[in-house]
Amino acid sequence: MTKSFGAIRALRSAQFELRAGEIHALAGENGAGKSTLMNIIDGILQPDGGEIRIDGQPVRIDSPAAAQALGIGFVHQEIALCADISVAENIFMSRTATSRRLLMGGGDLIDRAAKVLAPLADIDPRLPAGQLSISQQQLVEIAKALTLDCRILILDEPTAALTEHEAQKLFGIMRGLAARGIGIIYISHRMAEILGTCDRVTVMRDGQHIRTDRVTDVTPSDVVNAMVGRQRDALFPPKLAEPPGDEILRVEGLSDLRFRNVSFSLKRGEILGLGGLIGAGRSEIARGLTRLEGKATGRVWLHGVEVQLRDYADCIQRGIVYLSEDRKGDGVFLDLPIAANIAALDLRRVAGRFGVINAARETAQARRIGQSLQLKAASPAHRVASLSGGNQQKVALAKLLAVEPKVILLDEPTRGVDVGAKAEIHGILRGLAEAGVGILVISSELPELIGLCDRVLVVSEGRITGELTGPAITERNIMTLAAPGALAASETIQ
Repeated sequence: MTKSFGAIRALRSAQFELRAGEIHALAGENGAGKSTLMNIIDGILQPDGGEIRIDGQPVRIDSPAAAQALGIGFVHQEIALCADISVAENIFMSRTATSRRLLMGGGDLIDRAAKVLAPLADIDPRLPAGQLSISQQQLVEIAKALTLDCRILILDEPTAALTEHEAQKLFGIMRGLAARGIGIIYISHRMAEILGTCDRVTVMRDGQHIRTDRVTDVTPSDVVNAMVGRQRDALFPPKLAEPPGDEILRVEGLSDLRFRNVSFSLKRGEILGLGGLIGAGRSEIARGLTRLEGKATGRVWLHGVEVQLRDYADCIQRGIVYLSEDRKGDGVFLDLPIAANIAALDLRRVAGRFGVINAARETAQARRIGQSLQLKAASPAHRVASLSGGNQQKVALAKLLAVEPKVILLDEPTRGVDVGAKAEIHGILRGLAEAGVGILVISSELPELIGLCDRVLVVSEGRITGELTGPAITERNIMTLAAPGALAASETIQ
């Protein structure tokens, strides 16, 4: 397959083979051509050249409807539910669109949706989809695909927003589908999932096929090095080698409806992690502290001085900023230029006379901060939507750095970005910590918490159940403290 977008060649004689009954991983950095190839298979894009064969016969796929008719289902990384209609209506949308019935059977639809959802999660199919969490919405997207009776199922980063428990449920369902002869294309940046769940792995780089192997024949380093085209020795920078410095942030008794009596401190030079299951209250704590939602009570000190935070504008002015887990919903303005995104939190920094934006200042700021983050973009005038996921995340981070923050709270900072971009972002965060910026990282990826953070606080049911440092930061200890009822277990952590 070949495909170009103007002067950019997204695919260069790319090839991929899927067998019936196998789970085949597709790996590659952002921009490697994975999504372009899958969008061609799903009929969203049309190739410039090449051929698709199903059962050995050439086929033309000119629309997603044509792909569905051929038995192809696609669960996209970006959630595309209709927020104002029920979960059940979302799940069966494609079928109701083709139905000749004048009225939809409401009760029947809800019962059928409940049966599809049961193996995945306990989600009320009557709820509006917009009321669900990100992880629940992802599970609804997967449930939609399972109703299509497909022969080929494409899953693009399906576990990016899921807990470990939810992910294991999904892997069990995938194995069951494969046992029925369904071929599954599994796109992921997580090496443990690829090597632990899939039968084969294909690596793409620069729009080309690099290698295909059985997962039993390769190591994580083999796959990563094929993805980046060079040896990569470490995904995480060295941790803090000496005791942390002075206290930057102290929080005491922070409470709201979804978390209670949260107290912690953040010191110069360290990266503090916040772990726990999705739904435990980690994001709510960060958003409550920064006054983005709820009406949290409690006391906050910044560099030893108590501060009053009424809203997020107060937080920005004090130098406390938050990076959302929902990059495309809350992190960046996709349709605006890079420069406008970076300037968005404090327009006064790029304003000229009478408060009018000075384009030269805006561009200069974007170039300066973008260069410090190794942002890959042809021009600050380019729309953020044109960037890879990793570079979009760098723009979201650059927007925070533009206000010269003292504390950054980052919620899932590397979700949906490739291993190369992850390593770059980890290095950036370590550099910021060493420069004196307080860094707090919320992550559902246990290897990220273990490899990146100097200290980890674990949250369960809205309360901090324990603190881990040094060799005690292990998967077992984090999961022990994260389990419901973990307050009693916290005394046993060594």
